Amino acid sequence: MATAKLAELLAKLGTAEDTPQVRKQLADIVEHVDPIELSLAEQSLIEAGTDPTELRELCKIHLEVLDGKIRQTIETLPEGHMLDTLYKEHVEILRFLDLLDESATQLKAQEAYDTKNPLYARLRSLAEHLVSAEKHHAREEEVLFRELERLGVTGPTRIMRMDHDEFRPKKKRLLWLAENVADVQFQEFRSEFADTAAYIVFHLRDHILKEDSILYPTALDTITDATKWNEMKTLADEIGYCCFSPHH
Repeated sequence: MATAKLAELLAKLGTAEDTPQVRKQLADIVEHVDPIELSLAEQSLIEAGTDPTELRELCKIHLEVLDGKIRQTIETLPEGHMLDTLYKEHVEILRFLDLLDESATQLKAQEAYDTKNPLYARLRSLAEHLVSAEKHHAREEEVLFRELERLGVTGPTRIMRMDHDEFRPKKKRLLWLAENVADVQFQEFRSEFADTAAYIVFHLRDHILKEDSILYPTALDTITDATKWNEMKTLADEIGYCCFSPHH
């Protein structure tokens, strides 16, 4: 895939040149490219100076293209299967990210902290939910990833673990900012919260995309013993679930 062509199309998003034809070209690129290759291209653009927020639309288009394929995979899973739960938790996390993206945009328009503005309670609630997703990551790392690694699948799990390690301090910082807005110089709060939120929104969306479209299908193809999946479900139950987990 030509990174230059991708960058050219991305530059048109949100401008007068943002047309259905441009979005179709992007969708065509996304549909026919390996998700890992696309992630590497996105990272290359960021390293070249592209603001991660400028790639938000690309991530949304990528999710739209893959949505049908992912739903087909989910429909093959019995309700309560470990992967069924992980997939459905991703749906909720993506919803939180959409709300965080919208709320952070609203925050940029604020000139001063207002205790009566419900925006700040919403920012704190969203940060709390993202931090509470740690049990989701723990079930992945301690159960799913370990079994895949035992079976020789180590590359994707290593990358996902590294992502988790990068997200943790960012999410905790987001929550600290939301909890301490009254005690922080407002302009500094507004700037840091918006930057941290933008990082989390872009990179966690991309992370979820890779797990949904690569890692989880790989797990289904690799772990073929139903008894093993039942054992993994028991281990996952022992770790526990998030406040937004389905049926828990």
